[in-house]
This record gives sequence, C-alpha cells and structure tokens, in this order.
Amino acid sequence: MTLKNYDQARRFTAYVSTLGTTQLHMRNPYVIMFWSAMFPGFGHLLLSKYLRGFLLFVWEVVVNIQGHINLAIMYTFLGDFDMVKNVLDLQWTLLYIPTFFFAIWDSYRTTVDLNNQYLLSAREDAAVKPFKMDAIEINYLDKKSPWSSVLWSFLMPGLGQVAIHRIIPAFFILVWMIVIFYYSNLLPAIHSTFLGHFEQGKKLLNAQWFLNIPSVYFFTIYDAYVNTVESNKLFDWEQAKFLKRNYQSSSFRMPSIKNKGSEIMYVISTFRHSISLEKAITAIEMKGILKENILAVPMDKRAEQQRLFDTMNQSDGLSLFDLSFILGSFLALMGGIYGFVLHWGPLLWGLIGLAVGFVLGLVIRLVINKKHTRDRASQRNAEVVVIVECPDHQLESVKDLLWAHDALGVRKLDIDPI
Repeated sequence: MTLKNYDQARRFTAYVSTLGTTQLHMRNPYVIMFWSAMFPGFGHLLLSKYLRGFLLFVWEVVVNIQGHINLAIMYTFLGDFDMVKNVLDLQWTLLYIPTFFFAIWDSYRTTVDLNNQYLLSAREDAAVKPFKMDAIEINYLDKKSPWSSVLWSFLMPGLGQVAIHRIIPAFFILVWMIVIFYYSNLLPAIHSTFLGHFEQGKKLLNAQWFLNIPSVYFFTIYDAYVNTVESNKLFDWEQAKFLKRNYQSSSFRMPSIKNKGSEIMYVISTFRHSISLEKAITAIEMKGILKENILAVPMDKRAEQQRLFDTMNQSDGLSLFDLSFILGSFLALMGGIYGFVLHWGPLLWGLIGLAVGFVLGLVIRLVINKKHTRDRASQRNAEVVVIVECPDHQLESVKDLLWAHDALGVRKLDIDPI
C-alpha cells in the first residue's frame, strides 16, 4: 500500500503537537488492567486517554481519602480486621466500588479497541509530520535513552515525562506528586529513616497518603520508559518512510562488477536510525551530489513472535520490562504496608520490595522468552544501508562526512555503473 499524505488519511499512527506526541501502538490489555487496578486512571493515561484518566485519578484520590480505603487495605494485610471495620467509612466505600471496577473494565475494553485502530492505521500507512513549531513551544520526533527517562522519573516523578515532551501528563503528575508528598510527610520521614531513626520515620508518615506513593511513583517511571521506547520506534518508522520516498530514485544506477577503473565511485555505508543519518545525507547533497545519486535502504527488522489475547486476536505488546515494573510496584506496596510493623520501616522495605519484584520479573521474562531477547539484541545492528555515487575527486570527502555523522561502517567500490 502506498504512503498517503497527511491530509488524506482516515487514521493516523501518531500526532505530533506542541504539547506532546500521541501515538497508537500495540498494548497488552492485561497490563493496562493491572495499572487501572493499582490506581484508577493509570490505564487510561497509558492509552493517552487523558481526560478520562485525569477524571478517574482525581476521583480515586478524593474518594479513597474520604473512605480511608488505603488504611483499610493496610490493616487487612496486617490481619487487624477490627481496625478495618473501625477506619472504613461505609458510604464512601460503597461509592468507591462501582467506579473502581468500571476503571478496570473500561481500560481493558479501550485497549482492545485501540489495538484494532492501530492495526488499521498501520495498514493505511499514513504519513506523520515529525516536526511542530508555534509561538509557545517546539516538538519533534527524536531518539532518546529509555533509561535516562527512568532515571529522571526516579529522582522526581514527572521529569521523565518532561524529558520526552509529554507536557500535559507531566504537569498533572508533578502537581499531584507535590500534593501527595506533602500530605504523606514523605520527605521528613526519608530524612529520619536514613539517619537510622526508624520508629520516628514510621510515626511521621501519614499511612493513608503514603500508600498512594508506590503506585503513583512507579507508574510514572513505567510510563516514561514505555513512551520513550515507543517514541523511538515511531522515529525509526517515520525516518524509514522518508528515506523510501526521497532516496530510492528509479534512476539510481546500481554498481556493476564487470568494469573497473572508471572515475565513478560508489561509497557504501551503514547506519542506525538517527537524526545523524539525515544530517549525513543532507551534508552530502550540499557537496553538489544529486539526490538521485543517493540510495538509502531501511532494513526490515526481524518480527517478534507475539502470542494472541482474547477473541479479538490482539498481540500482547508485552515488553521485556513490563513484568518487572508490575511486580516491582506491587511488592513495593507490600513492603510499604508491612514496613509499618517491621524494624526498618515502610520506606526501606518498600525499596527492598521494588528491587526484589523488578529482578524477579526480569528473570521470569528472560526464562520464558529467550527468543525475545535475541531479537532485541539483533535490532542493535545496522538498520539503514546508504549507497552514494560520486566522482573520484569527491570520494574522500564523502567518506569523511559519513564517518563524521556516526556511520557504523563505510566502504568504497571503485567500479563502473551498468
């Protein structure tokens, strides 16, 4: 199917605006359900359904606080059922239950629907505008390190979203993390805990507000990681389409090994998808080499085998680290709960739960799906082959430009065209 212009498309795979990049991609419905169960609204935020996600998030905070739901959960796991009865507010709890299950159900249903929309948009193969600029902001597709986003989110939730230009969720997360940190007394408790005053750290924490933190904190890390990975994939896809449209001219003369000694030279190089690749090609054109004498061939990547979910045949969209984040956030919550009765306190036990869950999830994924990790490793190799036809006197300058723009390899062929 031929690539359609932006204005002609019925569905888009992605939309780049000044406030962020919204895109469709395959998602695992059960992963989205899990995050909705951990905190209503999170599943919808992962789907970029911001209005619905923000509404459910605010609802969760207000009703949970009024009904003392987190306190009841804590005392339930600690086995103190009399305290559960004492702390629960019946009216708020009965109000809480229907919307909680709606958030889980709706996130699953919406994931299945959006997976179908993604399949149709991918088949339509519409172009994506990779650059947006207006009076207040600039946004563009680029490649970033997922672990850089994780690190910034770990230091302060919301910064990972800022780093990948998801301005709307970043603002929402930053504001609410300030509120939750303040009312939970988290920072004074951290200070006391790391000074070794564990009992004082427990007393400083407001358990009702604190038990929101494991879910919210680790969701922001997961969200930043996943969206960075998917944004990088979108960059590769868009750049591959650009190269096919502009640097695969039918008039390009492929090299022949029959005759040698001509003044026509060919330089072959390999690249990964990056902005440096486009800079290299445009720099070569500025040397006077015509676009028709440059051939860029994006390589197809080995398709990963994905198992199918439910009757609608949705591929799982499960990454190597999904299970790690899921188990890490859950065990961090459990560590926070039991930390109120254990010596080191909820902060340290929460971090221990995080580490154990993350490593356990990673080990399980590596054991279950070794092929997946092999495929990921293979994708770190060359992704684009570039062939440049040039006169002999420009050969060295072309090679130097390719090397200067991060080519993985460069080789000349001093042979005649057919």
